[in-house]
Amino acid sequence: MVQLDLGVDLTKPRWDQSTYMGRAKHFIVLTNPLNFFTSDKELDAAKKIVDEYKRTRKMPPNYNEDKLWEKKYLVDSAFHPDTGEKMISIGRMSAQAPMNTIITGCMITFYKTKPAIIFWQWFNQTFNAIVNYTNRSGDAVISTKQLLASYCAACGGALSTALYLNAKVKNMNPVFARLVPFVAVASANFINIPMMRSSELINGTPVFTPDGKRVGESKIAARTGILLVCISRVFMAVPSMTLVPIITNAATQRNMFCHYPMAVIPFQLSLVCICATFATPLCCALFQQNAVMNISSLEPKLQTEAFKIAPFAKTVYYNKGL
Repeated sequence: MVQLDLGVDLTKPRWDQSTYMGRAKHFIVLTNPLNFFTSDKELDAAKKIVDEYKRTRKMPPNYNEDKLWEKKYLVDSAFHPDTGEKMISIGRMSAQAPMNTIITGCMITFYKTKPAIIFWQWFNQTFNAIVNYTNRSGDAVISTKQLLASYCAACGGALSTALYLNAKVKNMNPVFARLVPFVAVASANFINIPMMRSSELINGTPVFTPDGKRVGESKIAARTGILLVCISRVFMAVPSMTLVPIITNAATQRNMFCHYPMAVIPFQLSLVCICATFATPLCCALFQQNAVMNISSLEPKLQTEAFKIAPFAKTVYYNKGL
């Protein structure tokens, strides 16, 4: 027997997004690494249940509010909020912890030789490019030529930064050498993210009135959103790429690995995994994904259009991406 609607509003997050704690709870569930291992069959089944509930407003048999929200967050973790398309698996935010555990662990372990630096920086920027493209804002199509140019620029910037810094710290304290990957990655974020989302900078990102009516595409909103994403990504890298090298360096100086030198690898990987698991949601939560902007801050043409569509509105909303 189908139960009547219990009043669950699936059109917005479960927790209040105007507070940091509400956003943190939201992203802890959304970026749960276990979501990364969900099969396509399970994702499609969850989407069918969520879509059916939105259409009929009736609770599925044997479901309660908690179980329905579980399916909703599973869907949100895999399907793009603007296009509705199923995102590439390794590009989803739920893949951040398992993928970054491997990539970051290798970057801070094999940081001494030039071939290792080149390979892992390239690998990391390739992964970041996929993530940045997958979590872009808006529904505009990016040409293959533009995508390839953006990818090459992002990789080139990261590799140049890493090689330059590594050459400069060769004769310094070992801890500085261990921090080179972080500085390179932090710098590369300000190249990779804008380049992989250059279509938004050129064409603008969609902005909407409070009741969901599309106003148009704003370049100002695109620039603001991309800057916020760059900041949150840098903070996301801080624990695993700064704390872990410092802790590892301290452990090495205390001869913790003198009898088993290879033990440093699982030691670092474990620390990186813990850091990445918590840093991903907590740093995604620094800013609202459905960002707010005053209409007065928009381009003059969009201001006029916004007041036509919603005369009494003071703000518009846009998806800043992740």
